Amino acid sequence: MAFRVPKKLRNASLMIGALITITIILLAIFAPLVATHPIEKMDMTNRFSGPSWQHWLGTDNFGRDLWSRLVFGARISLTIALTAVTISALIGVAVGLIAGYFGGWVDLILMRITDIFLGFPAIVLALAIVAALGPGIMNVSVAIIVVAWTEYARVVRATTLVLREQVYVQAAQSIGASHARILFREILPNALGPIIVLVSIGLGTAILSESALSFLGFGLPPPAPTWGWTLSYGTRFIRDEPWLSIISGSTIMVTVLGFNLLGDGLRDVLDPANCRVAAANPNNKGLTSW
Repeated sequence: MAFRVPKKLRNASLMIGALITITIILLAIFAPLVATHPIEKMDMTNRFSGPSWQHWLGTDNFGRDLWSRLVFGARISLTIALTAVTISALIGVAVGLIAGYFGGWVDLILMRITDIFLGFPAIVLALAIVAALGPGIMNVSVAIIVVAWTEYARVVRATTLVLREQVYVQAAQSIGASHARILFREILPNALGPIIVLVSIGLGTAILSESALSFLGFGLPPPAPTWGWTLSYGTRFIRDEPWLSIISGSTIMVTVLGFNLLGDGLRDVLDPANCRVAAANPNNKGLTSW
């Protein structure tokens, strides 16, 4: 019997985004196997060689293989993105749940703290944090966490304000269920849809932020094969050797696009309104379906 994709998952954005992100993740995991050269091996006789069978994407200004460095750079970007998004989501979800459920002065204090962080331009705040803490994977992750958790807090708070008025939450309150049980057994499971979408889009945003910090010289120092640093020094030779910037910039663009498409697809799949429309019109494939 042939394998068939469930109709609910036949979404163009979801499938394309999943294909791109899975490919990037697999390349990062198996980087030592798919890399063709040591990432720090220099060959000054092969500086700026174009794409060839020996060097699939060419070499940089030190004769290092660009394909191998981009593959290992995926590990750095994904490690920072996963760390930052995981901690940002934990902080933001906790703040949003507490603020939305309890309301009153608790909501007022937590949301004003959130507004304070939102008052700073994200990239400026991240630059200031990395400049103060110094380069490093954890320090870059901290900078992204500080500017990213607020989005989770605002979205989860808004969702919680709606969910706390639902009948099943009021029923749990009427039988004397504890606040913790209501938050984690009644509200949080029903708020997972928006959280999952935010996480998928947030991974792309975190990769873009890490690349921007590296591009500006505030990320991991060389010779770390970060995508942003590869793009940065590629711009120095963009007139004569444009493929350095084009390839590294395209890698960042495709990866971020993949996570954004995945988030858009998950939003369509997890949106209750779309599910109700699909149930009422089973023959309607929708604008984003295959």
